[in-house]
Amino acid sequence: MADAERKLANGKSRIDFRTDPSRYRHWKLSVEGEVATLAMDVDEDAPLFEGYQLKLNSYDLGVDIELADALERLRFEHPQVRVVLLRSGKQRVFCAGANIRMLAGASHAHKVNFCKFTNETRNAIEDASEFSSQRMICVVSGSCAGGGYELALAADHIILTDDGSSTVSLPELPLLAVLPGTGGLTRITDKRKVRRDLADVFCTTEEGIKGKRAVEWRLVDEAVPNSKLDEAVAARVREFAAKSDRPKNAKGITLAPLDVRATADGRDYSYISVELARADRIATITLRGPKAPPPSSADEMVGQGAAFWPLALARELDDAILDLRLNEFDTAAIVFKSEGDPAAVLSYDAFLDAHKEHWLAREIRLKWKRVLKRVDLTSRTLVALIEPGSCFAGTLAELIFAADRSYMLVGQHEGDNRPPAAIALSAMNFGPYPMSNGITRLHSRFLADGGAVERAQASTGKMLDAEAADELGLVTAALDDIDWEDEIRVFLEERASFSPDGLTGLEANLRFGGPETMESKIFARLTAWQNWIFQRPNAVGEDGALRRYGTGQKAVFDTKRV
Repeated sequence: MADAERKLANGKSRIDFRTDPSRYRHWKLSVEGEVATLAMDVDEDAPLFEGYQLKLNSYDLGVDIELADALERLRFEHPQVRVVLLRSGKQRVFCAGANIRMLAGASHAHKVNFCKFTNETRNAIEDASEFSSQRMICVVSGSCAGGGYELALAADHIILTDDGSSTVSLPELPLLAVLPGTGGLTRITDKRKVRRDLADVFCTTEEGIKGKRAVEWRLVDEAVPNSKLDEAVAARVREFAAKSDRPKNAKGITLAPLDVRATADGRDYSYISVELARADRIATITLRGPKAPPPSSADEMVGQGAAFWPLALARELDDAILDLRLNEFDTAAIVFKSEGDPAAVLSYDAFLDAHKEHWLAREIRLKWKRVLKRVDLTSRTLVALIEPGSCFAGTLAELIFAADRSYMLVGQHEGDNRPPAAIALSAMNFGPYPMSNGITRLHSRFLADGGAVERAQASTGKMLDAEAADELGLVTAALDDIDWEDEIRVFLEERASFSPDGLTGLEANLRFGGPETMESKIFARLTAWQNWIFQRPNAVGEDGALRRYGTGQKAVFDTKRV
């Protein structure tokens, strides 16, 4: 690994999101036919940073990076898997949740992004269940606290061992003065539909709830004595497997390691380049279109495996966004550009749409849905620049609609002999890639004007020049060559001068109009409150609960309600 990849500008280690089962320190993944087992067996001496141990199956970002990788591999490498069993690899403890020493010592930015990535990983579990028919059963033995219970909450079914000591709990408020930050509060009310008053009791009870009461309160689905646990698990596996439509005899593809060439000022992938202008606080991501036409059949798509252009590009964009989130905190804006033939992009969209019932095409479309959501939820100003040579069409056009601003050049740059910029829409822009609020980016764009969505849909497949795209409301502004450079420069300079805190709040609110879902609540309401709480002295001050936990000293609270 190059020095530029290992170290950030401030000298700290760079967080790498690339891993594979041979490098796991915290999870054991085993597959037997249609059933996979994910055993959480955290190596307490392998934290992401120095200064804490991951005792009692507690986790940090490194543990979650491995979990996210395992979940992705289950979808692509093991298409026959219908049920995933989530268990602990340790005796008398399921998971103690997020590591408290890590939270106490981490920067505010790291804490917030850690919670965000953890949320996205939990959501990926639910996405696999709802859309890929890969169900998860969580078997809880021992203490299941905080983020450990939030992990269980993401599963379809929770079996609690009824042994007099196994419990579930969300003790963050009484112990740490923070919230269950990875969706706990939202999932117990919106997903498990726990009564509000019982939820209040549960979330302020340090010791947790066990056995029959946990079932009665809807906190778990069943409580089973040790003597009948294996029998109960086997019965549930059969039940869930019978309802799955996962292919029984399909051969998966290998998610080969991403080829990333890092320099001091960026990263280069097969289809993506990231250029960092740190002095200007700008990151430019350039996406490159396909080099060859789509395959002639689904079998050929499977044969291409992870090199298949839509999948390769989605994985690379995902890694690039995560790298910017966790390693480049000073970046004010992410600028999206593209290079290639928009017609070629549309041909791949058409191929995926024609084969959408095939397991791999389905997983690739769902992967793009998750990656685009990751873009939506990234706390940077997002800008799309559409110039001659761009290929913002179909799936890639979603980046235009995800952006806070989009600018399209009218005509050509002086001396540029490439044809004028064009964008094009496909079926992918009208359903397969909903945002966290459950509607498409175009519907979110035109909340007050359903006719605008219909007019846009009527233009599907057409190459739209700047004037046509502007007339349809698909871009923020169409600029000619005279104004282009100055307009873009002034906008980016202005954006970099604004308060990043204010911009984060502004952008997150403007991006998610329309309906509210459990997912949008987790990323909006809950995350916003946690962001605020993580800065309050009652939690993170020298005398706050996070700092004093485990010292024998009680936290000192400012008692004013604000």
